[in-house]
Amino acid sequence: MKTIRGILGFIWKLYIALIFIIFAIIFYPFFFAILINPNWKKFSFKLFILWSWLMRFFCLYGVKRVQNSELPEGPYIIIANHSSYLDIFLMYSILPKHPFVFLGKSEILSYPIIRTYFKNLNIPVFRGDRSKAGQSYHLASKAVKEGWSLVIFPEGAIPDHQCPEMIPFKHGAFKLAKTLNIPIVPLTFTNNYRLFSDPTEILGPAGPGIARLYVHPFISEEKVQTMEVKTLSEFCFEIINEPILKEHPHLKKDFN
Repeated sequence: MKTIRGILGFIWKLYIALIFIIFAIIFYPFFFAILINPNWKKFSFKLFILWSWLMRFFCLYGVKRVQNSELPEGPYIIIANHSSYLDIFLMYSILPKHPFVFLGKSEILSYPIIRTYFKNLNIPVFRGDRSKAGQSYHLASKAVKEGWSLVIFPEGAIPDHQCPEMIPFKHGAFKLAKTLNIPIVPLTFTNNYRLFSDPTEILGPAGPGIARLYVHPFISEEKVQTMEVKTLSEFCFEIINEPILKEHPHLKKDFN
């Protein structure tokens, strides 16, 4: 039975990939036009929202907001656990009211199709190169000054162990929040790993369903400034991890 579910999941992943590629091709001329004129960049956010809704419609993904706290005035930093590429697909349609850009690992630039969108409309982070890392910080700071919020997955990648168990946060998001003096909005996705597991996990779970989302109360810029970076990172980790442990109590023993 497990093998059959794995095969069905693999077929579903192929379907998702096909839908993604189709929309990437359809939207490419529109994004290409936007790239010609930087003043049109914020229109790209509306295109991504439409893309997100279309992906959800054709891939039969709904979202249940188990917790839906009020958002602050932008710009702000959005942080979330990262257990699935679905986290990225959903983000635009669940937070459509304030434009944001992703800060993500530079390895994304090696992916065909995706690199065109990411390099020009988001911010790659080069962890192994200090000069390029500084450039990423400069671009993030510039984006905030222009009114963009930032989305960062503090784990740095999808964990390669049992999802949705989280791994310790990297501190970059929290250093940025303190330096730029902006609020933090924590999110938790508790079951996206079941709806669309890492594609490298060939027979991993995948299929249509309802994503469970927690939008936690935001952390004001005043509170951000009262904490050291490490303390702030651990505080946010606990907030995001709480719903995961609640819905997956078997992880509590491992975590403790």
